Amino acid sequence: MAEAPVGLTDPAGSPPKADEPWNPLAERAVVSHSCPVTDWQIIPVPVPSSLGAPEAWAVHGGAAVRQAVELARLGHDDLAARAPEIISHLMMADYSRNVEVVAVPADVTEPTTADVVGYAHASLPLTSNPHLAYLGLEVHPAHRGHGAGAALLAEVERIALENGRSVLIAWTEQLGDPAPDDPAALRPPTGSGLVRGDEPGVLLALRRGYALEQAERYSVLQLPVEPALLNALHADALRRAGDAYRLHTWEGDVPAEWVEQFAVLRTRMSTDVPMAGLEIEEDPWDAARVRQEEEEARRSGHAALTTAVEHVPTGALVGYSEIDYALDRPQPAFQDDTLVLKEHRGRRLGMLVKSDALRRLGELRPDAERLHTWNAEENAYMLAINVALGFRPTGVVGMWQKRLG
Repeated sequence: MAEAPVGLTDPAGSPPKADEPWNPLAERAVVSHSCPVTDWQIIPVPVPSSLGAPEAWAVHGGAAVRQAVELARLGHDDLAARAPEIISHLMMADYSRNVEVVAVPADVTEPTTADVVGYAHASLPLTSNPHLAYLGLEVHPAHRGHGAGAALLAEVERIALENGRSVLIAWTEQLGDPAPDDPAALRPPTGSGLVRGDEPGVLLALRRGYALEQAERYSVLQLPVEPALLNALHADALRRAGDAYRLHTWEGDVPAEWVEQFAVLRTRMSTDVPMAGLEIEEDPWDAARVRQEEEEARRSGHAALTTAVEHVPTGALVGYSEIDYALDRPQPAFQDDTLVLKEHRGRRLGMLVKSDALRRLGELRPDAERLHTWNAEENAYMLAINVALGFRPTGVVGMWQKRLG
């Protein structure tokens, strides 16, 4: 997905604690009312001509809510999409239709950034999975428990239905793991992982008819990785892979000679990773789509470091690992896709590409402090690689699905 996971977070909650980092932009997202607001208007977010345009108030409001949510949850805003990233995502139109709405009090006639208490978005695939809509929403911690989240979710569900979508996929986020004996904990049908069942987003999902399908582990790697450990893991993976495989690494655009094969890998990524019971079909990629994604990254101020592995006898790319980062934010980085084609697994190629990418990341981004990643709890092989590299479990993402009609 284009943004870091965002969850269904409304029915209850508390404002940031006094010892949590304060941010003036997030503070301005709090609406000043003497009594709780229970009536909301849901307003579509237009694509502004520039960040300074008057119509950009809704984008800035959504960005402020994202930032406030992450400061309250994690103590930093690494995972919060900023205004340029939101605009870039909304501008995408060839492969998905991306819609965002914001909630403001019903009695506000000329809303501004300061009036936004929550946002929701819907991503509607256009070239595959015509039955699907991906939904996400968040509400400012100071304004939960008053129905804004329910109103936002109802609106993006309406948009999905209006566009002929019959399956909705959404997600919830929580820090830490529930205790194994927690009576409120929910286990997905995969049998892997647990989700706390009494958290606000979970309660909202259950009330709206969503079923828990999968649990993902959210992990964070503190950077830099100890060089001795990283070099040892990389050397062992090289030995296991042998001479039949060769690494290629690049920052930014995929080299022209690899773009067609990289598109094949992106297509396989849509089906080769654990999907549990999520009704997701193959999502085909071609060179044009790869180039459009690169252009979107440039518009949002991001770049990617990619390590791919070539099967020397056939000259085909058979795996890759990608790390994304914002060019003007040195501390956070994001482990995006890692894939080894099924027919080439069992040769430590996953560790090979990930360890190589981490070594190159240290050279390109020496000030990076945290690397974030998400993996299905049933993906034991990839989780073992992450643990060996030093990733530590930080939270759980619940993947939810609802069928309409």
